[in-house]
Amino acid sequence: MYHSYSSDPKKEKRIKHYSSNQKILLVGEGNFSFAACLANKFGSAKNLVATSLDSKKSVIAKYSNAAPSNLKELEDRGCVILHGVDVHTMKQHHLLVNQLFDRIVFNFPHAGFIHRENVKRQIKLHQHLVRGFFASACKMLKVNGEVHVTHKTSHPFSRWEIVKLAEEVGLCLVEEASFSRGDYPGYLNKKGSGKKCNRTFPIGLCSTYKFAKLPLLEFSQTTL
Repeated sequence: MYHSYSSDPKKEKRIKHYSSNQKILLVGEGNFSFAACLANKFGSAKNLVATSLDSKKSVIAKYSNAAPSNLKELEDRGCVILHGVDVHTMKQHHLLVNQLFDRIVFNFPHAGFIHRENVKRQIKLHQHLVRGFFASACKMLKVNGEVHVTHKTSHPFSRWEIVKLAEEVGLCLVEEASFSRGDYPGYLNKKGSGKKCNRTFPIGLCSTYKFAKLPLLEFSQTTL
């Protein structure tokens, strides 16, 4: 169930690229620490929808040291929390099907540890994940909305060609902003899969890529 909220410029609170006046969809959450960070800064989470691919049971089992408290804080602050959400099909989720967002955020997308990161087959898996996410997110944006993907910029992660994948579905790069985990107090990135799923990983050099929709005419011309 969605909680109503109204934007109020006088009471707006911001953290880096995000505002309490924006309707924000967070996908691929691990222990929900990024969502909790935003909620804590805003003083409310009524403008947030936070989702995970894992079931609630799996989230709590994987991240037992932090997920229960993060989820409780989000619930207490009015966040809509959805589990079992696939970024490829999220537009069809019964609670998302008619929703449009100002910001859709996917931090450190990863298709799982199937092959080594520099193996072409592994890169293809990552690209498939991100391409499908962009295709879904593009249909869920408000007119001036943005899709944000935070991603490592070093080799072999640069081979994912994030910008090119976005352009394939009609999104254009607005800005590439340097990312620092310290800008988001309490946020801990997690591996998310495998035996070490609850471990953080070194992010090194990484950026938040911001994308917006190309005008329809311009997109049709680029796909000719």
